[in-house]
Amino acid sequence: MTPQPSNRVGEPANARSRRTRAALLAATRALLEEDGFEALTMAAVAKRAGCSRRAVYLHFASRSELVAALFDHVTEAEGLAASTARVWAAPDAAAALDEWARHLARYHPGVIAVGYAVERVKREDPDAAKLQERVERAQLARCRRLAEWLEREDRLASPWTVQTATDMLFALISTDMIERLLERRWSRRRLGDRISLLLRSTFLRDPEPAP
Repeated sequence: MTPQPSNRVGEPANARSRRTRAALLAATRALLEEDGFEALTMAAVAKRAGCSRRAVYLHFASRSELVAALFDHVTEAEGLAASTARVWAAPDAAAALDEWARHLARYHPGVIAVGYAVERVKREDPDAAKLQERVERAQLARCRRLAEWLEREDRLASPWTVQTATDMLFALISTDMIERLLERRWSRRRLGDRISLLLRSTFLRDPEPAP
């Protein structure tokens, strides 16, 4: 869950405050993608957003709180909730596996730069480590939900278990794989179709071709 802001900071009270908050988060993302996590300071965010450091601290009590809010900002901007909702709305586990592949192709290309920025410094920067942990915790929960669905419908191929399938689905959320295939001029549609083929042949008992 997103850390709750302190009483001193509070939530934006009016439209102007909401615009300022959004501008600060957009500036934070831009700094992260262009200059890396190392460049992310409250002063740098203020300068990038064209406001004072005081304005930053009015919305975020610390760099840690700013980074935590960035998670929600990025996922909302890239449509994470809507993309994963299509997975859970699938009529059965096999169709959910196909939709999961399409979700990877839809959503993850948009967060490659942020992902690399966090990954590079997560062992040295506590704020980056917390953000990475939160991202991975959410990803693992979705992978387990999908693996449990396959198991519940008796579609999970041997020798996979819920745990090992969860781990492998998680490992296949690969920024390197997605970026390299996009660099090979694969469209997102082709990427989703081929990941679907990979997942079906790997995890489905008696896999049939995807629709």
